[in-house]
Amino acid sequence: MLKQTPVSPGAFSFTERERANLRQMVDYSTIDSIPQIWASVVERFGDELALYDPHSKPEVKLTYRELSQQIEQFAAGLQAMGIKPGTHIGLFADNSPRWMVADQGIMMTGATNIVRSAQADPQELIYILENSDSTSLVIEDLKTLKQLQASLEALPIELVVVLADEEPNLDSSLKIVNFQQLMAAGANASLEPVKQNRDTVATLLYTSGTTGKPKGVMLTHGNILHQVNTLGTIIQPGKNSRLLTILPTWHAYERTAEYFVLSQGCTLIYTNLRYFKTDLKEFKPDYMIGVPRLWESIYEAIQKQLREQPANKQKLVQFFLNISEQYIQAKRVAERLSLDKLKASARDRFLAKIKASALYPLHALAEKLVYRQVREATGGNLKAVISGGGSLARHLDTFYEIIDVTVLVGYGLTETAPVTNARRFWENLRYSAGKPLPETEVRIVDPESKRDVPPGERGLVLVRGPQVMKGYYKNPEATNKAIDEEGWFNTGDLGLVTPRNDLVLTGRAKDTIVLTNGENIEPQPIEDACVRSPYIDQIMLVGQDRRSLGALIVPNLDALKQWVNSQNLSLKIPDDYGREREDLDNPQIESLYRQELNREVKNRPGYRQDDRIGPFRLILEPFSIENGMMTQTLKVKRPVVTERYRDIIDGMFEKR
Repeated sequence: MLKQTPVSPGAFSFTERERANLRQMVDYSTIDSIPQIWASVVERFGDELALYDPHSKPEVKLTYRELSQQIEQFAAGLQAMGIKPGTHIGLFADNSPRWMVADQGIMMTGATNIVRSAQADPQELIYILENSDSTSLVIEDLKTLKQLQASLEALPIELVVVLADEEPNLDSSLKIVNFQQLMAAGANASLEPVKQNRDTVATLLYTSGTTGKPKGVMLTHGNILHQVNTLGTIIQPGKNSRLLTILPTWHAYERTAEYFVLSQGCTLIYTNLRYFKTDLKEFKPDYMIGVPRLWESIYEAIQKQLREQPANKQKLVQFFLNISEQYIQAKRVAERLSLDKLKASARDRFLAKIKASALYPLHALAEKLVYRQVREATGGNLKAVISGGGSLARHLDTFYEIIDVTVLVGYGLTETAPVTNARRFWENLRYSAGKPLPETEVRIVDPESKRDVPPGERGLVLVRGPQVMKGYYKNPEATNKAIDEEGWFNTGDLGLVTPRNDLVLTGRAKDTIVLTNGENIEPQPIEDACVRSPYIDQIMLVGQDRRSLGALIVPNLDALKQWVNSQNLSLKIPDDYGREREDLDNPQIESLYRQELNREVKNRPGYRQDDRIGPFRLILEPFSIENGMMTQTLKVKRPVVTERYRDIIDGMFEKR
């Protein structure tokens, strides 16, 4: 376990503009724990609407006063049931106002909560409970509890709280109460205040490592409070602001954002994929927190509407989009906000300004005739959307700029609570991850030597700041590997820093694949399952910042030939690697490999829907030491293979 690293004198400090923005925010710089926020928000925003779930039955509305009262009552109920400071409590549930009540109620007792979705694989949930030394559990409902019950009996679980109102009449040796029973216990007890400090561990969030075994990220109250106290440099929500929430509330990204907006008196409105598009129009949020897949789905819905228009209108809209793209590209250059032309000369900027001025009237006309109506699909009231959890595709970044929806891309990891960088309204460098948050440092180093690389060159991204985790729970080896003696955290990502201190991510040094829905996929276990097929010699998964996984497959030619013969197919299969493809692209061959992939992936223990492999391509050059695609220890060099087959990878995803 590492000590919290103090802020370095060299850390990125507050700019005057950021200080001005923070003066609009409620200040929490003097408090020591997350639960201390509630006394302040009740005093300032007591009767304002805090949480609204229109889709629960019945719908739930909680003012700040009511929310704070429920949190205190939940905490008092836990204390009445014997919960002491320092207790580890599993919290396996999904988005709802009761999740927030349970989360903050647990923290108010001085306990540490261990969070995960109730939809996660039961074996994973049991592993997390066991590894985290949890002695109590707060769980979504009886259905989820029944899936874990047999394994729970063997763990030192002393108390189970079911967040639903179902009667907990299970035949079990466990002490089980439902939400109302716990709240009744809290109503008859006095809450004992608990002193906590910024170094107290508030929560454990389990994230998969390269081995596939989840690791418990220890986030302290200080880690999270850094985010609450600095996210106001990016957006400035107030008590009349609405935020539509759809991401899993237990993710570090969504969770920290919710703490921040609630600390400022906003109204948090719950939605889900089923109602998302209608809720955008009905509730007209001011802000949204999301992953690239979310913005992609809105874009696709807009494109679908455009395709349904008469042909002449489609041509007109496409004409306007082309003109507007030229306009914003020129405007970026003129304002020194073009990532592709960061070193544009004064002459180039002047010419770009003239071009932008010439194109502006048509862009303004398009705004009046088209873009204003297009924005209605987002509710028409968005001040900004915050995008994280993966890189935003360039065409999406450009599209939202054209229709005047501000997208502020951020960057971070669970281990950094999570935000380290974000774009700002006043300097929104598209295709970048923005500038560091205040008190945060970013270094770019050579992946091998760990020496700093010259400015503008690509290397491994290291970060340091008050938001960096305390360490991995009971895993000092992994902690020391991730955080060096000076407090620098190895993100595992590759990137560069621009002359104006914006971080640009260029790839991943580690194996984890992040899909556009924000899901993290560890490729090795899935690849190991796939090579069980007799027809697959080697396989490498791809899909970073894509909607689904894809695969490059080196086929077992002998086995494939035998299958072709057994099916009496008149197909020509190469005799050896490096030959012409001949009939490898045949639909019957593709069907065979689709069946093999689907079977092996689904039969893998812990299978999730996101593990499914979408597009794939057969290649006839095996990964080897000789061609530079494998290490001496016969590990595939993923970045090398990805670069070698870049066109094939791009092509097979575009085909979808």
